[in-house]
Amino acid sequence: MKKKYVLDAGILALYFAGNKSVKKYIDNAYDGQIDAYMLEINLAEFLYNYARVFGWNAALVKHSLIRNSPIKIIGLNEELTIEAARLKIKYYNILSLADCYLIAFAKKYNAKIVTTDQAVKRTGEAPTVFIKI
Repeated sequence: MKKKYVLDAGILALYFAGNKSVKKYIDNAYDGQIDAYMLEINLAEFLYNYARVFGWNAALVKHSLIRNSPIKIIGLNEELTIEAARLKIKYYNILSLADCYLIAFAKKYNAKIVTTDQAVKRTGEAPTVFIKI
């Protein structure tokens, strides 16, 4: 069974910036060695942050690359929403709602989170690979 990883928004930013620490996760997804996932809400987070720096058209190009990559983009559903809301109550002062969805997905689908957000790792809610920037 392939390992499952769910990617946070910051991971894509690092990948497109050429960061070697995250390159292996994307490369391994292309090679079929792992299953890589990203939630729609985390993709939106990446897009608006990328657009703020490089402009909307550049962000749409990256969006197209991501959509056509082996990264599986996951929509939100009732089960994830309920768990994300529970996590947001518990960690209201340290996690964004997007982070709560990320953790909810990792827990439900036994995926390891890959993130640049230390707060996600500190919760201990799901196995996490922290990438220091």
